[in-house]
Amino acid sequence: MSAGESKKVEKTETVSLQKDLMVLTKVKLNVFVLITTVFGYVLASKTFSEAGAFWKSFDFLTLFHTVLGTGAAAFGSAAFNQLMEIEQDRKMGRTANRPLPAERMSVTTAFAVGFVLSAFGVIHLGNMVNVGAAYLAAGTIALYVFIYTPMKRQSSANTLVGAVPGAIPPVIGWAAAGGNWYDPAAWYLFAFLFLWQMPHFVAINWFCREQYEEAGYVMWSNGDVSGKKTAKLALIFSILLTLLSPLALLPGIEFTGWLYGVGGTLAGVYMCWLSIDFGKKGDRPSSRKLFLYTLLYLPLVLGLLAISWN
Repeated sequence: MSAGESKKVEKTETVSLQKDLMVLTKVKLNVFVLITTVFGYVLASKTFSEAGAFWKSFDFLTLFHTVLGTGAAAFGSAAFNQLMEIEQDRKMGRTANRPLPAERMSVTTAFAVGFVLSAFGVIHLGNMVNVGAAYLAAGTIALYVFIYTPMKRQSSANTLVGAVPGAIPPVIGWAAAGGNWYDPAAWYLFAFLFLWQMPHFVAINWFCREQYEEAGYVMWSNGDVSGKKTAKLALIFSILLTLLSPLALLPGIEFTGWLYGVGGTLAGVYMCWLSIDFGKKGDRPSSRKLFLYTLLYLPLVLGLLAISWN
């Protein structure tokens, strides 16, 4: 092999390793974690800053350390999650080519990646941000890895449990900006993310139900060929999510203004309609339409919430 060919092979292997590490740590999925963490940080900073002095007092350095630590913790927990699901991933078409089931990466390497990233994330938050943010990140890792992941093969309630670590990132951002995890506004952000995940994930569950069943996962949509059970669940949580918007306007709460109150409600009503439509048709196009709308709903309504936040 010539020197040029050798360099080309090395470059190809490096690119392949980079891609495998991105898959192992679920970089694309965890972008959502980073965005919602920043969102919580910005809203807390807006809440605690003096009127008209938001950008003057905004601490970009602390935000950077918050994103770095939270991101590392999320990437590490994703690696541990895949370490615990190698056999299940082999049975599913959409996950069979991941680095561990495809045997392009050793278990030892994946464990090292998960351990180093998780430990770094929590320690970095504790040292460079605050203890509250570090505790929340550590709790998120523990819940995701040790409770949610094994629970997926035991109980369909795993979707509810799995939504908890998915809803904690904005609370980490809130705590990083000087707030407390028990602040009512922090719980409101948690509830928003928690409820949003429900119609989002049940749509995915139904769409991929055959693969989940074959892999041995116990999901709400298992055996729901008609889609009626899944659509009913999507509708229930969509209604709760819709009611959350006007709740923020109530006297004594008043987290936001009317822009979010009205806009969030209308956006939620449309999600309810899509859930009803999915229940009537029970086909893949209506399920996919609901799923894609949840992806559009999140940035749209989060934007309204940020603009209207008091």
